[in-house]
Amino acid sequence: MARTTPHEPAPSDDRPLYGRIAALLLDELRDGTIPPGERLPGERHLAAHFQVSRETVRQALELLRRSGLIATDRRGSHATLPGLPVGAQGTPVFPLGARSADPSAVDLATVTWEAPPPEHAQALGLAPLRPTLVHRYRSATPDGRSLRTAVTSFSAVALAEVAELARYRGRADGATPAQLRRAYDWMRKAGLCLHHRDSISQADASSMRVTRRVHDQYARPLEITDLVVDAGRDALVYEFTLPAAG
Repeated sequence: MARTTPHEPAPSDDRPLYGRIAALLLDELRDGTIPPGERLPGERHLAAHFQVSRETVRQALELLRRSGLIATDRRGSHATLPGLPVGAQGTPVFPLGARSADPSAVDLATVTWEAPPPEHAQALGLAPLRPTLVHRYRSATPDGRSLRTAVTSFSAVALAEVAELARYRGRADGATPAQLRRAYDWMRKAGLCLHHRDSISQADASSMRVTRRVHDQYARPLEITDLVVDAGRDALVYEFTLPAAG
């Protein structure tokens, strides 16, 4: 929340102070100052930001919570407004390389809380049959010419360090749509430096498989993805943007 100028609700506004603060906070949620899905700053920060007491902030948050505009768990409160959050410039979109270049392609993504494939568990250092967050992604054109599927398993480290990922455990029913486009941005914001290693192999006569392993600056595994692409009809393209030096 970069804006630091004092907030002064109109004198004619007869709502209680906490209602006015809730409206101001809602404006910031809607204009993207606090992106959808992001954790809200703490009560102390919000109190200083709006120049009110923490009790007033607490009442404003409760008002928004009752309206279904924010949700609160053990890690704090976060916005639940619909919309596409703004990603950090240069951060790859998750799952990297899984989206077809065809604009007519339709994608579907869900998450489950389950034991990952054995090879994933081994790569992530998970005990056999220990459940974790598993993301499944499918992108296909209406005529079936372009098909890509990806299965990603996240490590215990990723779920412990990245609050935005951990929150998905509560909705990991395998049916609710769960786009994690900003997963790598969330990891970076959590202070993790990401190292990607991709291995490409032939899946079968018409498809190729990309196995991606991502770890942090301490060599701790964060996620492993198996991406399968129809090699005969589609091209696998990786695009990176690197900021200029200085």
